[in-house]
Amino acid sequence: MPSLTLGSFELSIIPDGTYPLDGGAFFGVIPKIMWSRKVHADERNYVQAGLNSLLIRTGKQNVLVETGMGNKLSDRMVKFYGQPAQLLTNLAAAGIAPEDIDIVINTHLHFDHCGWNTIKKDGKIVPTFPRAKYYAPEGEWQYARKPSDRDAISYIPDNYDPLVQSGQMTLLKGGEEILPGITVKTFPGHTAHMQAVIVDGSGGKATDGKGMNGNNVEAKATDGKGMDANNVEAKATDGKGMNANNVEAKGTDGKGMDGKGTTSVVPLRAESSAALAAEGSVACYISDLIPTAAHIDLTWGMGFDLYPLETIESKKQYYAKAIPEKWLTVFTHDAKNPWAYVEKDDVGKMVVRGVGDL
Repeated sequence: MPSLTLGSFELSIIPDGTYPLDGGAFFGVIPKIMWSRKVHADERNYVQAGLNSLLIRTGKQNVLVETGMGNKLSDRMVKFYGQPAQLLTNLAAAGIAPEDIDIVINTHLHFDHCGWNTIKKDGKIVPTFPRAKYYAPEGEWQYARKPSDRDAISYIPDNYDPLVQSGQMTLLKGGEEILPGITVKTFPGHTAHMQAVIVDGSGGKATDGKGMNGNNVEAKATDGKGMDANNVEAKATDGKGMNANNVEAKGTDGKGMDGKGTTSVVPLRAESSAALAAEGSVACYISDLIPTAAHIDLTWGMGFDLYPLETIESKKQYYAKAIPEKWLTVFTHDAKNPWAYVEKDDVGKMVVRGVGDL
């Protein structure tokens, strides 16, 4: 499973497997003669879509972005999509048990993104990750309570309602900081309230040009090395702008918490074998705004997008930062290329460059 180091974070792709998806639905209005140059379709016009979750190890907490398709699909849906159900097996291969997950973030609540949020146990729906705090967009959950006839099949209430009712799931407005260096941002198009997860390994330097991060927290530079998004000071004691613990958590409650219920980032294991990210210092799990590397062109959206014109505008907004700042884009449904850098070539065409490619 692909892994890399991004600043103080270790990122790993943890797939829930792959599933067949109609190529026409996957590429919407794009003619097959164009998309088939990028993605192979079988005799039934199905392409293989990935189910890529992102595991973020902060050194102290384990954050899981998306939980795949899960194992609770109806027999009818299994006929359409299969049910690979490989997430827990692949997490175990990465040394992670369900009890080890501290935070789960859902970008939206379609069944293929939050299926492993819960499982059935002794006839009851229970959290798959019993210790985790779950997060999802509030607007998405409100919509999921009464979806349109067009997309009602995409929502399975057992994936999220029990968590909301128990208080284990926090509903987000958009723009919140989940942990220092991990924020969410709304990118409408696929749905009205879908959120991307932005991982900033720079210690808060990757701001919006106004000294602000996505949560409007000022990134101050007091030691020449900057502050992270939660104003955690990086002290220069080791020649790299970091102290022995990588960061100093100020104003804690005595339990390692910063008063917002979040825990300060601590360093990765020194013996980590993950490769270093080749470019930039930010990764973004962009979810279904850009589901695969084949969807990077502005007008290449999915037939599932509820607001295709907003998809285009959201892509423009994303690329305005991601391209010049060399963000690593994580593709939720790419079965072969889970992440890459999106660039423009000499004639302005969108292209992808793999991690480590020069």
